[in-house]
Amino acid sequence: MASNGNATGYDIVITNGTVVDGSGNPRIRADIAIRGDRIERIGRLSAAEVDGAGRVVDATGLVVAPGFIDLHTHYDAQVFWDPYVTTSGWHGVTSVVTGNCGFGFAPVRPEERERAMLSMTAVEDIPTETLRQGLPWDWVSFPEYLDSLERTPKAVNVLPYVPVNPLLVWVLGLDRAKAGDKPTAEENAEIARILSEALEAGAGGWSAQCLGRPGHPEDRLMQGDFDGTPMPTDVMWPETRLALAEALAELGRGFMQLSGTSITEEEFEHLVEISGRPLIWNAVIANTRSGGLYKRKIEWLKRCQEKGLPIYGQAMTTDVPVPFSWLYGGLSVRPPVATVFEAETVEAKIALLQDPQIRAELREFDPMVYHAYPDMKLHKTFTDEYKRFEGRSFREIGEELGRHPVDVLCDVTIADALRTEVHTGQFNASLEGLKELVDYEYLIPGLSDGGAHLKTLSAGMYGTEYIVEYVRKHAWTSLERAHWRLSALPAHCAGFTDRGILREGAAADIIVYDYDALAYGDPQFAHDLPAEQLRTVIGASGYRYILVNGQVTVEDDKEVGAHSGRLLRHGRA
Repeated sequence: MASNGNATGYDIVITNGTVVDGSGNPRIRADIAIRGDRIERIGRLSAAEVDGAGRVVDATGLVVAPGFIDLHTHYDAQVFWDPYVTTSGWHGVTSVVTGNCGFGFAPVRPEERERAMLSMTAVEDIPTETLRQGLPWDWVSFPEYLDSLERTPKAVNVLPYVPVNPLLVWVLGLDRAKAGDKPTAEENAEIARILSEALEAGAGGWSAQCLGRPGHPEDRLMQGDFDGTPMPTDVMWPETRLALAEALAELGRGFMQLSGTSITEEEFEHLVEISGRPLIWNAVIANTRSGGLYKRKIEWLKRCQEKGLPIYGQAMTTDVPVPFSWLYGGLSVRPPVATVFEAETVEAKIALLQDPQIRAELREFDPMVYHAYPDMKLHKTFTDEYKRFEGRSFREIGEELGRHPVDVLCDVTIADALRTEVHTGQFNASLEGLKELVDYEYLIPGLSDGGAHLKTLSAGMYGTEYIVEYVRKHAWTSLERAHWRLSALPAHCAGFTDRGILREGAAADIIVYDYDALAYGDPQFAHDLPAEQLRTVIGASGYRYILVNGQVTVEDDKEVGAHSGRLLRHGRA
């Protein structure tokens, strides 16, 4: 990158790149001129125009494309201590939507803050002590939360949903919201009013996860609250969802994100018909054990498309391994697995792994430890005895050695003094199933869940993976369609009118990368959260430059400390 006098008024010129603009149109060789935070020209610039720019990026042999837009994250808290919202900010993501699944921190009264943090720990695995130390809590209402986000330094753009759980607690009170009491017409009107107030202040829409049955707090759910009860949205009533949809219709903007087993396809369609607004359905997962559920959902989404209903599926296209370690935990919060994790020293953990009773309990716990992860593999060992087994599953190793897979897992770990690195699959996705997700082009790739499940998941690299695996390696789709899926399609769904496609007048959210060198690493453990809590991260390589609102935030895969991200009120900066 060269620096020159700014004779033309262009702040940055990207020259001689292969521009894949995100529209789906064929790539072209072109220059891009940026003034301020906007793209001013795309085409062939004169030598004088290039020489007169403030900075020149030589993109010869590189791909120039719009930054990725991630519609499903939980960076609501992380953005306050990590401006790059990593892993995402390293991997070409320039805009994120937060507040998914109905979970969030506004509106929240001061006396309810602790409860809100405990709930987020339960449903999204974000350590409570990290939240206590990392959240500024300089807001009560949702508009005040937006103001706090706006003044927080950011290296990516952020647009929050209004999560419905805090709305229900605010209007009904915690006890009634948790009990699944049916709101009165007046209470539904008040819930809708607070939503409208947040939308007027710039929120992107509303979100909810509805796993239980309306008015049935006795349901015990896989992703329940910290006390074992359902979250308020799990037991919310259809009338409340309708009131929220009607609020969008009245304002004529915003979008919805919904998931859950208690909502019928007919209700999803009705909410879109009433609101006139897009709905993001979560999640399409190519799970080989789902009995073909994802195939049926794709067919439903196709029918919605044919009827002109803007219902889009968010697909879990990422298939990176989940790291597991007896040293750090992350696999289960129940005994006997949790018993080992909770031991305070390495010696204490080893003693438990050697205990015949614990071994017996772990074998009985086999469905959680092993059968649920048939591809659990020995990724890395520090012991010569087991080195030859790296990359193989514990099932295969056990068969060869004549030992139970759980015993092999424990023995390797003990030999390594707990440093053993184990990888498991995420959602039992087959290669064939992942191809089906790529083949239906109106599925939004990603569902990174960025900022959540911090010990096990680091899927903010999904855009890198999509290009590396599904374009470059398997050739399932073209680079042009990939960038349309990763940028323009989510921008359309979220109402981003000035992002997602490289065009004159658009925001200069741009990635410049080496197609052949683009790569992502293995998950790594890092103790870099507030309160020195643990998470996993995945590094990026091949990103020569990432620009957000016309400023370089990443250069040669390294953060440069620029915080040019913005709060996207109403989808715009």
